[in-house]
Amino acid sequence: MAVEIVTVPDLGGAETVDVIELSIAQGDAVALEDSLLVLESDKATMDVPSPFEGTLVKFLVADGDTVKVGDPIAEIEVSGQQAETSAEPVEESLKQPEPVQEPEPAATDDSVAEQFILVPDIGSEDPVDVIEISVAIGDEIEEGDTLLVLESDKATMDVPSSHSGTVVKILAAEGDKLNTGSEVAVLEITPAAPEPQIDKTPESASAPAPAATESAKPPAAPAPAVVDSASAPANQSGDIYAGPAVRLLARELGVDLAKVAGSGPRGRVQKDDVNLFVKTALSTSPVAATGSGIPVVPEVDFSQFGDIESIAMSKIQKLTAANMQRNWLNVPHVTHFDDADITDLEAFRKSLADEGAARGIKVTPVAFLIKALATAIQANPVVNRSLAADGEHFIQKHYCNIGMAVDTPRGLVVPVIKNADEKGIWDISADIMALAASARDGKLKPADMQGGCFTLSSLGAIGGKGFTPIVNSPEVGILGVSKSQMQPVWNGQEFVPRLMLPLCLSYDHRVINGGDAGRFMTQLVKSLSDIRHLAL
Repeated sequence: MAVEIVTVPDLGGAETVDVIELSIAQGDAVALEDSLLVLESDKATMDVPSPFEGTLVKFLVADGDTVKVGDPIAEIEVSGQQAETSAEPVEESLKQPEPVQEPEPAATDDSVAEQFILVPDIGSEDPVDVIEISVAIGDEIEEGDTLLVLESDKATMDVPSSHSGTVVKILAAEGDKLNTGSEVAVLEITPAAPEPQIDKTPESASAPAPAATESAKPPAAPAPAVVDSASAPANQSGDIYAGPAVRLLARELGVDLAKVAGSGPRGRVQKDDVNLFVKTALSTSPVAATGSGIPVVPEVDFSQFGDIESIAMSKIQKLTAANMQRNWLNVPHVTHFDDADITDLEAFRKSLADEGAARGIKVTPVAFLIKALATAIQANPVVNRSLAADGEHFIQKHYCNIGMAVDTPRGLVVPVIKNADEKGIWDISADIMALAASARDGKLKPADMQGGCFTLSSLGAIGGKGFTPIVNSPEVGILGVSKSQMQPVWNGQEFVPRLMLPLCLSYDHRVINGGDAGRFMTQLVKSLSDIRHLAL
């Protein structure tokens, strides 16, 4: 029997995800593709299937942990020849990975040594880019301090120092590509006095440091220093040292990093520094620190009025709430209302029932709405823009991906129909069925919800005559659809019953003006009222 390590598979674009459920218990039999645990990103949940058949030895993560691609998550005992080169338990090999061997320090005349610092195991054989050097020559650093930041196509990662000492050389520069084991810096360290060794072999006598054991674990990285944001000085140098993940967090929270005192090396701003800055600002200011100046809602003790229950929000629900608030506060919304006559469309759709059954595809009104939206967007490219971050340019997109809001038990998600302008009703219907099923089952991948140009939010048969949907920024438009109803319509000679569909277009008035919105809605209503226009 041999023990195999299961690692986090490709997450489809997410940098880190949370472990929200362990699906089996230690000692359980595991079949190939059985779900081991469930991960949740800010947009979706996903099962991690077992790549082996055997018995679960133990999990290497716990509920609530945050992991990334390549992280070990479980040990599975499988049948087969054990590895000949491994005589120690898997737990020990995890603590002391062998692929990266640090060179011995070179002793000098002043009783100091030079220690080369190497890139640790990055979980991939592909080289990664150096995007930031976090230290300078002459800096005094502690074990665990960040030396530089690497970025792959999926994540960023800090390279910590494995020793304490003084930086005497930096062997990498921004823009370089490094692999596991690449040299990044040289430290001047003071060798520790040799400790008595028991049963010392020739190999262990030449080793620069004793091997890690259960009773001698390496010290944890130092926790970020607590900084009082009210008294901390603002960044005076003009250089802000922060990784991409920290900068993204600051943008989402509306925090000016120049006002945040960093607790890392060279004043590097960490995520904890940003969170502490926001927490302190909220506790000392009578208004919310969102830049909006809106007073906070006072807390109410609802239990004084009757029985209550506190229900924890899922991660998707919390992210949705934050995104909605940010979009509502930052986007100047205008909503355009209209009705489309879908009497003939519905008659044609129902006539496809037999063919749809033969194909195994159910055609819903949403398929026609997405096709009509794609046609209207192609005819009105202003709707297919986004506002650049500098506020001085438009980003014109030459592709047409349309998101559709789906209500699930975990919260609202928006999977995206890719290249909707190039697909027919059958293809769009098949995509809708597949994505909606994945959404309900919590199996959407981050890539399934990225790249949208425009969003459709349909209440279907739930009811209502209209609503004002919130723009899903950085998109500039969203179409809300309410329940269709039979209404008397004047045809020039008499009132006739027609099936009318209420439409509500919300748009970003910084990008789309009233004339643009009117032309877009006219095209959309025309296509829905006479679907022959979709073939032109």
